[in-house]
Amino acid sequence: MTPNTATSAPSRRSFLASTAVAAAAVAGGMPLLAACGGSDSGSGGGTSAGKSAKKLLPAYVATNVVTPDIAAKNGSAVGFTSKLDIASLKTSVPKKLGKGGKVSIMSPFWGSPPKSGNAYYKAMNDLIGVDVEWQNQDGNTYDQKLGAVLASSDIPDVVVIPGWNMGGKIPSAIIGKFADLGPYLSGDAIKQYPNLAAIPTDAWQRSLFGGKLRGLPQPSPYVTGIVPLYRKDIFDKEGYQVPISADEFMALCKEITNAKAKRWACLDMKWTAFQSFGVLSGSEKPLGWNLVDGKLVYRIETPEYLEALEWTRKLFAAGYVHPDAKLGKSAATDPGPKFAAGEFLIYAQNISQWWSRTAEQATQNPNYKIWGMDIFGHDGGKPTLWAEQPAGIFAFVSKKASESVIRDVLAVANVTAAPYGTKEYMLTNYGVEGTHYTVKNGVPTKTDQGNNEVINAYVMVASPTATIAHPDFPEVAKAQVEWQQRMGAFTKKSSFYGMQITEPSRYTNLSNDFEQLEDDIVRGRKKISDMQQAVSDWKSKGGDQLRDWYKKLLDENGPAAS
Repeated sequence: MTPNTATSAPSRRSFLASTAVAAAAVAGGMPLLAACGGSDSGSGGGTSAGKSAKKLLPAYVATNVVTPDIAAKNGSAVGFTSKLDIASLKTSVPKKLGKGGKVSIMSPFWGSPPKSGNAYYKAMNDLIGVDVEWQNQDGNTYDQKLGAVLASSDIPDVVVIPGWNMGGKIPSAIIGKFADLGPYLSGDAIKQYPNLAAIPTDAWQRSLFGGKLRGLPQPSPYVTGIVPLYRKDIFDKEGYQVPISADEFMALCKEITNAKAKRWACLDMKWTAFQSFGVLSGSEKPLGWNLVDGKLVYRIETPEYLEALEWTRKLFAAGYVHPDAKLGKSAATDPGPKFAAGEFLIYAQNISQWWSRTAEQATQNPNYKIWGMDIFGHDGGKPTLWAEQPAGIFAFVSKKASESVIRDVLAVANVTAAPYGTKEYMLTNYGVEGTHYTVKNGVPTKTDQGNNEVINAYVMVASPTATIAHPDFPEVAKAQVEWQQRMGAFTKKSSFYGMQITEPSRYTNLSNDFEQLEDDIVRGRKKISDMQQAVSDWKSKGGDQLRDWYKKLLDENGPAAS
């Protein structure tokens, strides 16, 4: 049920979209998405950072309703590894905060939306005290619908906007069309919504648009969400060793690959190469920028960027990459079947697939074991990783909404942000026990009705602090959190970490063609020299002016706290 990408290399959008759906469908899924906004409604761009932003942020009050089995560390999610005991679920919302009003919510949806008034929607609305009316839109074409709605005067009470849909004029529309939630949430005001108060401050900072607190966030770990996943069962059987350098990885690929036997080492490893060579994060603007020795540099200007592309090109040129990945076919869009068949043993994807692939194969192949490699420094030393943004998908409330509607929306968000281990979390993520899921040996399993109704809805409004919990495979949950903690120890925050920035409109499309050029280079269709020329063109067409613009922002606001 995850949206596919048409490119053979997994694009950033596909990583993000797959995680959004995983979060909506799976307990403990973690949105790892990010987005950009700005401090003015014109085309000049800006930032909601600096000292003035601090007074807009809600107070942080950690929740003590539930204690995780694994505490967050080095930017990781919290983890739960215990079996689920329905009888001991805690209550985090002791009374209804909703006042019985109606709230319309437009949100992206992947799959076939359930009918309105279904048992899940009814149970959630009864718990919250609000009549939520869903206006679900196809997530694969959401940007088109979003643009049309925001350009009209008829905007739903709430609009959910993922980071990958915040290009073009969307940031300006957010500033012009959506309400300031500061009067309801800034400072101690948030304490009347305890689950929202437990959302980390970094996530709220990412919710500042146009100098106002406008978004309700889905928090995420700042540790990279892209993991080199591998077939541990086959590695153990064949005696393959997990590599700890770029050269070792290349040698391992040579050892694994046997085209005559229909076995290749990997899919496109470009994202792992970027991590291994320490390339500045390119997930969302402005993370590709950083202050280095007093000079502001963009990721495409660095030698590490070219080195990572060249290393990936060598993997393709040597024939170690599955041919489908080179041609852009099914192994890249849905790696599951051919990965399960052993046609390739390594691929880079979102951390959510560590669990989802395990669950897929649990009954079909009991020996199957997918695991995550630690990211290695290309030279065999410690890697240098760069932090992702601490929040992604946002829900916005219409500027035309009355105070009573805003209060009802916050009542919805206070329930959907309930932590794992609470009654509210179970209802939000699993539905009604006996109707939408059953529990056996501490493992909740959705019924057919649950799979049809409890998807892509209330989880899109707001989320608790990033959480990993898989009661069916607790060893995977433990491994995921521990992987994040190990990688978090090597993760740095760039100068613009956590800032919400809109670039001036004249620079909006300046970097659009680089991802395609990267993919062409690693596949041998273009040369490294073509990238060097593209970088030169980027500088002359506005890159250098954009650098000056970012430098001014830093001078005015100061760099992000490390």
